[in-house]
Amino acid sequence: MIPLVDLRAQYQSISADIHSAINRVLEEGQFIGGPEVSRFEGRFAEFCNSRYAIGVGNGTDALFLVLKALGIGPGDDVITTANTFIATAEAIVSVGATPVFCDVDPHHFNMTAQSLRSALTPNTKAVIPVHIYGQPAPMQEIMVVAREHSISVVEDAAQAHGAEYLGRRVGTWGDAATFSFYPAKNLGAYGDAGAVVTNDETLANTVRMMKDHGRSQKYLHDFPAVNSRLDTFQAAILDVKLNHMEAWNDARRTVAAKYDNALGEFPWLTLPIEIEGGRHVYHLYVVQSDNRDDLTAHLASQGIATGIHYPVPLHIQPAFAFMGHHAGEFPVSEQLGKSVLSLPMYPELDGRQLARVVAAVRAYGGFKDNGKSH
Repeated sequence: MIPLVDLRAQYQSISADIHSAINRVLEEGQFIGGPEVSRFEGRFAEFCNSRYAIGVGNGTDALFLVLKALGIGPGDDVITTANTFIATAEAIVSVGATPVFCDVDPHHFNMTAQSLRSALTPNTKAVIPVHIYGQPAPMQEIMVVAREHSISVVEDAAQAHGAEYLGRRVGTWGDAATFSFYPAKNLGAYGDAGAVVTNDETLANTVRMMKDHGRSQKYLHDFPAVNSRLDTFQAAILDVKLNHMEAWNDARRTVAAKYDNALGEFPWLTLPIEIEGGRHVYHLYVVQSDNRDDLTAHLASQGIATGIHYPVPLHIQPAFAFMGHHAGEFPVSEQLGKSVLSLPMYPELDGRQLARVVAAVRAYGGFKDNGKSH
């Protein structure tokens, strides 16, 4: 079986360093905070070309904490895309604000300046562009609209560690950015973990307090908050993995290029593109096919795992039924939900495995090109 992502292969490639990091934490005996967390925060900020990084419990908490720190709450509207994981909008609801959805570009799958403008309301206080699948959103254009209307910008970079737009790392365009270190991410922990990055010292200090019970020092709490600290073991593991991030992202781009070269001949299969001026880091390699479900079944029969990211756009999720949206409002996101398919993508995907995936897709393509069906 070829998995969608192979975390065991990655672990095996760095197992000695991982064991050393875990043992170091055990020997130091400091399991909350400590030098491991501080070291990773500093190095991740440097990786993002940002002044500050604050480790938190997970990517969803990161979004919640930034919105809360920005003063977003009841009566405020926050714009984001319909084509994303629920956590993006969930965080908006969690602070008491209202998510306002917009559609995405049919080629790069992200928010555009035009779609942002179309979603603006008199109560818009923030926008959350999502760098979906590892593809950077067109941030320069988005920032122009945001600054025109004096709204805060929070980049959801949960899938885009190391991606760039116009030579600038994602996460450094807006007021803040949030990252998830869910195990399958480009930079993944061995459990839940996340981070907030920002160049704003005041915002960084507020988030740092908010994720640790609102404390400015031990037993002195300036405001009620939450407990969302980055686990020390996870920080140590992430610090090891950070050493490999550039090489892993390069490997993902190499795999994507091989897919592009091998699968570009089929008119029924739309391959991902890289936005002009962008550096895609291929958290996922997402193709589109009108025969998506049939293709999925065929690949499964050949021992190849795939994924669908995401089958149900947010505006028609049961969780947001209270908002009164209906099918047809965001046609691009809805079409993507019916056609997208994620092929196996991870840095350790070797030539033999990639050849098997390509051969399986080509075999299906032969059936389609011959007018046959499965």
